[in-house]
Amino acid sequence: MVAADIARSNRHMDFLLISIGSHGDVHPFVGIGRALVARGHTVRLAANEAFAELIGRAGLSFVQLGDRAIFEQMQTNRDVWHPRRGPKVIMQNIGQNLRPVYDIVINHATQQSIVVGSSLAMGARVACEKMNIANATIHLAPICIRTRETMPVLPGGFNSNLVPRFMREKFWEGADKWVFDPALCPTLNALRVEVGLPPVTRIQEQWWHAPQLTLGLWPDWFFARQADYPTQVRLAGFPLYDESDHVSLDQQLVDWLREGDKPIAFTPGSAMVFGERFFTNAVDACRRLNRRGILLTRHVAHLPKLLPSSVRHVPFAPFGSLLPHCAALVHHGGIGTTSQALRAGVRQLIMPMSHDQYDNAAICKRLGVADSISVRGFSGRRVARKISALLSSRASESACTNVASRFKESNPIDTACDLIEAIEPLCVTTR
Repeated sequence: MVAADIARSNRHMDFLLISIGSHGDVHPFVGIGRALVARGHTVRLAANEAFAELIGRAGLSFVQLGDRAIFEQMQTNRDVWHPRRGPKVIMQNIGQNLRPVYDIVINHATQQSIVVGSSLAMGARVACEKMNIANATIHLAPICIRTRETMPVLPGGFNSNLVPRFMREKFWEGADKWVFDPALCPTLNALRVEVGLPPVTRIQEQWWHAPQLTLGLWPDWFFARQADYPTQVRLAGFPLYDESDHVSLDQQLVDWLREGDKPIAFTPGSAMVFGERFFTNAVDACRRLNRRGILLTRHVAHLPKLLPSSVRHVPFAPFGSLLPHCAALVHHGGIGTTSQALRAGVRQLIMPMSHDQYDNAAICKRLGVADSISVRGFSGRRVARKISALLSSRASESACTNVASRFKESNPIDTACDLIEAIEPLCVTTR
């Protein structure tokens, strides 16, 4: 270790982490925050009130960013899950959080702090620019970083790789002109002008990536660092925090898992509150397959009133503990759920709805570990047929084993912490 590294490892640092979204968005920040605390640093994590207990149990200082009612309002907005309307809702949410996030940074960070914000925490970029504070951006999924090389599969399933290479720049220019800038620039630039900063355009092209460090929380084998990524982009790998530090599998569930063949697990995502059809068809698929099933949801009202004895409801279970006991996972394609299934080496059937989910599903299909199914086509018969094909495929089995073995090669949370610790405060002052 060189002298500069030794000095850095011995210095106490102050971190303000900011995460906007559901459990899958907050979990990585909790995992990184816990590791930074273990390294002797001060860490505060700003998130919605709904995550106060989770963050407190993890031993982190909590800063409230919005109340529980706001979180529940987003959850119950059906447009959030629509492939075309969903991204618009999320961009509106970014606008609504600009000032609250900005104020949190102003009130809780000093010039010696390092501010680490999620993709949606754009108010942090404004505050850090205004105060000359060092900051990093964390993106959880490849679709968040624009590239003209391997193009993403967009919400709705449009494969933008079909756009000819010479047209890809025009494609992104159009996306900026007609989608991103009209949705984000008015509110963002109103705040910037108010605090004495110049307006910006083509936000998604470069601006929302923090210039000192932009961290992608996926491994290079999942989606390689593209040649046209901004120079400050680094990949750390999947963080895989799942609350297993304070939540374990219920003993009755453990006993049930040991009693028979490996079940099929089903989850439409922690934030999905419209899962009635999903779970009805999940039970039907289990019946058709003559397989046991586990339905994962905190929303009991969405379950069929009578479950067969071969199907169990589990409100929550750490995927790292549960999935090794399962034969397959049927889910929405959120990056957190996807990465846990990859580590467990189980086949995946992905029903993407919006946002990054279509792209994550496409990547998993390229890896050979998954198949996908549309929301409209999600019936018990089709789900059973696709699961049966996955479970009988030797190629899929081999691909899952190969992918799972890759998780033994690194410690992504340590890598993320190393990269974040390497950030130097922009203005070092004596206290």
